[in-house]
Amino acid sequence: MQAYVDPDLCIACGDCIDICPEVFAWNDEGLSESVVDEVPEETEDECREAAEACPTEAIALQ
Repeated sequence: MQAYVDPDLCIACGDCIDICPEVFAWNDEGLSESVVDEVPEETEDECREAAEACPTEAIALQ
């Protein structure tokens, strides 16, 4: 699974980082970004939860 954060939709609320810090972190612009190429299998549930919690639906999972 891969995770992508659309910087045009991200409002920097930090929910995804709070839920899944293994995958999401702040970038230089103060927005969230995925910091892994492939989501580790053991964090897939948290990554899905982070995507569902995103208030602007900025996170895409593939």
